[in-house]
Amino acid sequence: MRFIVLNKKQIVFSLIVIAAAVTLVLTSGRAVMTFLTGDRQIPIYSVERADNKIALTFDCAWNDDDIDDIIRILKENDCTATFFVTGKWAEDYADSLNKLYRSGFEIGIHSYNHNDYTKMSADEIIADMEKCDKAVIRATGEKPVLARTPSGAYNNLAVSTIENSGRACIQWSVDGLDYVETTQNEIYERVVPKTKAGDIILLHNGTELTAKILPEILKGLKSNYRLVNVSDLIYKEFFTIDHTGRQYSVKSSQI
Repeated sequence: MRFIVLNKKQIVFSLIVIAAAVTLVLTSGRAVMTFLTGDRQIPIYSVERADNKIALTFDCAWNDDDIDDIIRILKENDCTATFFVTGKWAEDYADSLNKLYRSGFEIGIHSYNHNDYTKMSADEIIADMEKCDKAVIRATGEKPVLARTPSGAYNNLAVSTIENSGRACIQWSVDGLDYVETTQNEIYERVVPKTKAGDIILLHNGTELTAKILPEILKGLKSNYRLVNVSDLIYKEFFTIDHTGRQYSVKSSQI
């Protein structure tokens, strides 16, 4: 009989793998294997992909002054995007939301009125998301399956509540910071050179410069990547999320 002697590092690694394997959780029809990350619940910031897919996202919470321009520019460049809208924005600008939906863009929710989910109970978060859902459904006829927390703030309760509701909790890995005092070139430099395959990019509508620099951003991104909706970037089942929020596919045969 041949014995294999493991050193301390190998033993620790083996225990981690075993611990990860036994944390298989079935939620909302999705098989999720989560590696232990200090008991933290982590949303999806980016996705490990062998292809060149990326996702462009816009948060909508202020006005709709530039929506027509954004829609036109995306169409002219044959690009798609995912729009995370607050429920209040969906109510105030229902026609613009309907335009986004009819143009084929994906819609996610971004809370009802941008209240901090880390200061809310699970019941309050659910009520807030459902209120946002109703506003989106009135404008589009479809219930969103993606959610982004206000200001990107989250805790274990917020993430688990969103996930247990059947929604995917989505963050971002590239931030254009287009809502601060800045220039078009600074927005471009924060996005195009820093984007890698699997990244989720954050921009905003209702800003002074986003629509103006968007054609150049799309041109730069399209030269290396394929823009898809967030739902087409992320894995729906059999995945892991590491401590950085990077999502990895895990084949069912590996679990």
